[in-house]
Amino acid sequence: MAGYEGMLAETVMFDGHDGDLVSGYMARPLGAGPYPGVIVLHEIFGLVTHVKEIVRKMAAHGYAAVAPDLHHREGPGDPEDVAAVVREAGGNPDARTVGDVAGAAALLRSLPYSNGKVGIIGYCSGGRQTYLAACSLESLDAAVSCYGGRIAAGPGDLNERQPVAPIDMTAGLSCPLLGLFGAEDASPSPGQVEVIGRELERHGKSYELHTYEDAGHAFFADYRPSYRQQAAVDGWERVFGWFDKHLG
Repeated sequence: MAGYEGMLAETVMFDGHDGDLVSGYMARPLGAGPYPGVIVLHEIFGLVTHVKEIVRKMAAHGYAAVAPDLHHREGPGDPEDVAAVVREAGGNPDARTVGDVAGAAALLRSLPYSNGKVGIIGYCSGGRQTYLAACSLESLDAAVSCYGGRIAAGPGDLNERQPVAPIDMTAGLSCPLLGLFGAEDASPSPGQVEVIGRELERHGKSYELHTYEDAGHAFFADYRPSYRQQAAVDGWERVFGWFDKHLG
């Protein structure tokens, strides 16, 4: 008989940016651990069902995972409506995002079953925020950016809420970074991915970038027409290989 498997998944509250109490969705394997932690950053669409499925997937692979609701302050409400408010305002403020990620990392490390290591993964806008957080915080041990748009942003992509292109912060990257992209994507385009790679190389960072030829943006999103099974299956193998290597 196979060994028993189980997990606990629930909504949690934790201290985010400026001490704000923010919500998130967390899942972990049952048992004493110790387990590494993973922060999951959602797309611009917010903390939708697909993101919660990713959190549970992480738990099924032996990680304590939490997806902070980066739109918590604009809610409550339907995630699509809340996301529209965030987009209209110019996106999630970068300083607030970094503060919420720092709070999520502190939450994971405080758990009695933590092994003390925390990684981060994000998709689309969350991929950009993953790069941003990994360059801003020293509390992360590994990062995975999935088709993060506007990492190599131009002047027209910046605003008061997002005043600096994450690529200009690359010198501060404090953990190994894995980047997964689609060759048919426009944001980031293959040319922008090359720029990211050159900047990581210039600063001597530990990284791997991989581009899937028959995929575009959001190829992990199995609830959308953009889903590409072959890229997603290989991508998940790379994600868990990366976290297994760097989080233990």
